[in-house]
Amino acid sequence: MRFFNTAGPVNCEDHYCLPPLHRLDLAHILSLIDQKKYFVLHAPRQVGKTSFLLALMAYLNQQERYRCLYCNVEVGQFAREDVAQAMRAILGEIALRAASHLGDPFPTSIWQQLLQESGGAALNPLLTKWAEASAKPLILLVDEIDSLVGDTLVAVLRQLRAGYDKRPGSFPQSIILCGVRDVRDYRIYTDQGKSVITGGSAFNIKAKSLRLGDFDQAEVEALYHQHTDETGQVFEPAALELAWQLTRGQPWLVNALAYEVCFDVAAGRDRSQPITAALINQAKEQLIFRRETHLDQLVDKLKEERVRRVIEPILAGQTELEKLPEDDVQYVADLGLIRTQEELQIANPIYREVIPRSLVYTTQLQITHQPAWYVQADGRLNLTKLLAAFQQFFREHSEHWVERFDYKEAGPQLLLQAFLQRIVNSGGRIEREYALGRRRTDLLLIWPYAGGTQTTVIELKILYKSLEETLQEGLTQTYEYMDHCQAAEGHLIIFDRRPGRAWEEKIFRREETYQGQVITVWGA
Repeated sequence: MRFFNTAGPVNCEDHYCLPPLHRLDLAHILSLIDQKKYFVLHAPRQVGKTSFLLALMAYLNQQERYRCLYCNVEVGQFAREDVAQAMRAILGEIALRAASHLGDPFPTSIWQQLLQESGGAALNPLLTKWAEASAKPLILLVDEIDSLVGDTLVAVLRQLRAGYDKRPGSFPQSIILCGVRDVRDYRIYTDQGKSVITGGSAFNIKAKSLRLGDFDQAEVEALYHQHTDETGQVFEPAALELAWQLTRGQPWLVNALAYEVCFDVAAGRDRSQPITAALINQAKEQLIFRRETHLDQLVDKLKEERVRRVIEPILAGQTELEKLPEDDVQYVADLGLIRTQEELQIANPIYREVIPRSLVYTTQLQITHQPAWYVQADGRLNLTKLLAAFQQFFREHSEHWVERFDYKEAGPQLLLQAFLQRIVNSGGRIEREYALGRRRTDLLLIWPYAGGTQTTVIELKILYKSLEETLQEGLTQTYEYMDHCQAAEGHLIIFDRRPGRAWEEKIFRREETYQGQVITVWGA
């Protein structure tokens, strides 16, 4: 029986999968290869790059016009700036794969001697001699190129560039460099030269830069239907729609969510029962709670300054796109953290939950309030009591906590989310909406109880204008979000971060009526 793949390249015999070569314009890629072009394929981690390259190698070798080899240069990452040591690992990897994939012992017969003669410059002569000995033009697919650092990365790029004019008789006809980022975005600090070199200058022979994208909605449904076809277990339409909305087609998330719901969630393992939207939500929460490797790698990127400069204003909803460095925006998009269509926002709702929860995880653990304080006799949350407690907590502790955050500009929003998350972890959940320039954060608190499900909108705003202007804008936004979510209760929290303001001026609570809907307004 096949299953959904969440680790490594897909194997169509073992995994439900979309045909890897269908995910890019194969005719265009073959045309570039025929034209002897060197080009780049990039995409975020675990989108399907390696699966595509392996399928392309198999396809080209079956056509018998070329000899195509895939190699992964990540083996040289451990050596860091030691170019000779990294080159030993890379040449050894090429030789091993040539023998196993192509049955070609030639690289094995010469690479160690070339390393002795040329040291860190041995890649160029290896590819030269191999191309000259090959009866067919060579095609080289270089994976994880941007895992190399500093002088090692520069050495590889420049040796590939140096052989460009010798192709195809004395160098590979076409080379594809594959990584997370486009080569033009490499900022390479060389220890030897004590300088910063851009990837574009080190590899200025690049003809094209291709990006492998996410699945579209039809592809997500086609992948899930493979499970239905093989097991008879159906995904209800609402479950398919929710899976698409939660993942926005990010391939690892699509597969991980389906694996979780079909193979880990107890109710989902019963093949006679359909996969419902409720089960999809349960699977999503379990994925986030466990912080799988993919999500952990995502969170680790938040520590980078270039990432912080883009993500922080999105969390705070503070600024406009033109105020952000274009290179930083493109870099964070290449990492798969954001999408830029329509408005600049976090790439999908799962990332939208993972990011703030990870940024305040240790803070959340240190908040000692227990849910029992805020649960009424009927099982519903008393939001008035809960937010009054937060208001007092914020007054007493905000300066201490916000100062400890790496993302200080979004500190008030993050602190409230940590406070709420601590409460709802015992049975509810929070859904988040935020994007660049919206000047607000929308929270939807969902709390199941014996009589049904309590849904509450909590709108967060930073006071930029006068209080009355901010209040009127916030009431409109809160009402619209309540209407969109069909929530019966709404709260608007206005954070006043203007210097010199006394807490007595900032702290207040009042009831406002907007379009016939009562909304509680909190000052903090």
